[in-house]
Amino acid sequence: MIYRFTIISDEVDDFLREIKIDSDATFFNLHRAILTSCGYKDDQMTSFFICDSDWEKEKEVTLEDMGTSSDEDSWIMKDTHLSELIEEEKQRLLYVFDPLTERVFFIELTEIIPGKDLDKPECSRKHGKAPKQSIDFDEMAKSNTNNSLDLDENFYGDQSFDPEEFDPDGFEMDEGSNSYDRY
Repeated sequence: MIYRFTIISDEVDDFLREIKIDSDATFFNLHRAILTSCGYKDDQMTSFFICDSDWEKEKEVTLEDMGTSSDEDSWIMKDTHLSELIEEEKQRLLYVFDPLTERVFFIELTEIIPGKDLDKPECSRKHGKAPKQSIDFDEMAKSNTNNSLDLDENFYGDQSFDPEEFDPDGFEMDEGSNSYDRY
């Protein structure tokens, strides 16, 4: 059976990848296919999260054994086949590709193709440029000092701010009207 995953990013609007992979492949195989399709290096402690329909994390599949307590199930990418945790179309996953800043790809199983096998994963659709793999904190600090914000007394708004225009709870009141009448 072949799984077709669609991968998107909330950082780059036109970024899209589709990966076709055998259901018996491991999460590590999917991890490598994603890295290859994006041109990323394999030097981060990435992980997958199996999610519910609202993108809430349910189970984590880690690159390395994180030594969790024996009370919790733990899944390692190299030891966990996709079909163990993914069984139906529309299943959602998060792929954390930059663990320091928790940047992720959103993944959905968009199609299950029964009766076929695939020897190795393939990127069947590639659109847009992938976001940078990691954020360079030194570069970010330099750009912030060069483009520093002017946080003077007018930063928060109008110079003509008059606290008398507001009621004691901080909500604007129109004279002679009940503000609740508008709702």
